[in-house]
Amino acid sequence: MRTILIGLYGDWLWLDDRIETVSREIELISRTEENCVNVMTIPGIGPMISTAMVAAVGTGEAFGRGRDFAAWVGLVPRQYSTGGRTVLGRITKRGSRYLRMLFVQAAKVILMRTNRWLDFSFGEWLTKAADRMNRNKLAFALANKPARTAWSILRHKTAFDATRDEIAICV
Repeated sequence: MRTILIGLYGDWLWLDDRIETVSREIELISRTEENCVNVMTIPGIGPMISTAMVAAVGTGEAFGRGRDFAAWVGLVPRQYSTGGRTVLGRITKRGSRYLRMLFVQAAKVILMRTNRWLDFSFGEWLTKAADRMNRNKLAFALANKPARTAWSILRHKTAFDATRDEIAICV
C-alpha cells in the first residue's frame, strides 16, 4: 500500500507542476495578445477568461451585438415573443459551457466582496439588483454584463475605460 501511495503522491506533484506551467503559459499569452489585454481591463476578468474568450470567438465578428454573444455563451433568458409582447423565461444554458462557467464564477467572486461593489462601473446597478434577486439569478445577470462588455471591447478593439465619474454623469 505504501508504494502505491508514494506513486500517487509523485503523480500528484507532477500534476501540480504541470498545472503551474500551463497557468504561466496562459498568463504570458494574456499579457502579449492585444485582444486579451483589452478584455482584461474589465473588472472581474483575468487571464483565464480573456484567453478562453479570444480563443473561442476571436474578434467577435461572428456576432452582430452583445446579446447574440451572451446568448451563444448561455447567459441570457429564453425569449418568447408574440403579438408585441415579450416574455423572458429561464436561462437557456446552451452554448459554450466553459465560457459560461468562467463568467459565472467571476460574477460569484464579485458578489462575495460586497464592500467593493461601488468600485466597479456596474456597482449601483448591482446594489439595487441584489435587493430584488436571489443570489444565483444575480450571478447570471452580473455575468451577462462583463460578457457583453467583453464582446464590445473585442469587436471595437478598445479598452474598458469607465471611471466612477463618467458613470455618475451617465446615471
